Amino acid sequence: MANNNYSHFQHLYFVLTGIPGLEQMYYWMAFPLGAIYVIALFGNSVIISTIKSESSLHIPMYYFLCMLALADMGLALCTLPSMLGIFWFNYKSIAFDACLVQMYFIHTFSAIESGVLVAMAFDRVVAIWTPLRYSTILTNGVVFRTGAVILTRAVCVVFPVPFLIKRLPFYRSNVLSHSFCLHQDVMRLACASTRVNSLYGLIAVIFTKGSDSLCILLSYVFILRTVMAMASREGRLKALNTCVSHICAVLIFYVPLIGVSVIHRFGKHLSPLTHVLMANAYLLIPPVLNPIVYTVKTKEIRRKIIQIFVRTKITSES
Repeated sequence: MANNNYSHFQHLYFVLTGIPGLEQMYYWMAFPLGAIYVIALFGNSVIISTIKSESSLHIPMYYFLCMLALADMGLALCTLPSMLGIFWFNYKSIAFDACLVQMYFIHTFSAIESGVLVAMAFDRVVAIWTPLRYSTILTNGVVFRTGAVILTRAVCVVFPVPFLIKRLPFYRSNVLSHSFCLHQDVMRLACASTRVNSLYGLIAVIFTKGSDSLCILLSYVFILRTVMAMASREGRLKALNTCVSHICAVLIFYVPLIGVSVIHRFGKHLSPLTHVLMANAYLLIPPVLNPIVYTVKTKEIRRKIIQIFVRTKITSES
């Protein structure tokens, strides 16, 4: 009888967690955290505006970079309200439905970023394997359709997740382990079997990040075989140099992701602090480091940032 009474009960809100053991330092930690978000949003905005304004960057490689910057901005904006709410205002509550919305967008933008990295790997394969046919294979139409497929896949794959959570009863603890809502974190608080959620989550991860990582790996195997077949050492170095930024972006995205997955599966004996820091790194590192990597490697973006700083300095002095 008790189970029937609780079968459809859900908390009105969840309680988010900052960084365990460092509660007294939250106010001061909010400043570097705010700086991280400013760098992420400013850096990715500059990339998007530079690609839009510079006609020399109107090629598939930079269109995909623009998609990556949009995904990074989306990922940063998803976590910004709850993170700054905790560290600046000590506001830890999030409504149940708001938590589901945040969860949906975090996982959707993460899947989009993974898909864009695959598209960028394919772009490098075409550019190195058959450079003379690059513009005829990767036309604007192909790039647009690729972006549409990446977006549609992410939206459709993640769409059932909030509804799978919504059907579960929650009548015990409502304290989450992170400063934002993730599917695994919310699911563990459920007071019923979560086998369907776990199975669907596994299928979704395999279909998105699992298949994407395999495609990227195979792309670079093909790239290396093509590069090694080149006659000149200078040509090989030049070809590989065009892949450096993308390799960095792949590592920036997948290394924290693998770390979070390993800790979630095998690190139950580790302190809560380790889990929280790894989850924060997974969501905060890519939006911050990707603009830095591509700014270093792209002179047009560097020039745009210099112009912005010079314009700001002139305005402040006047």
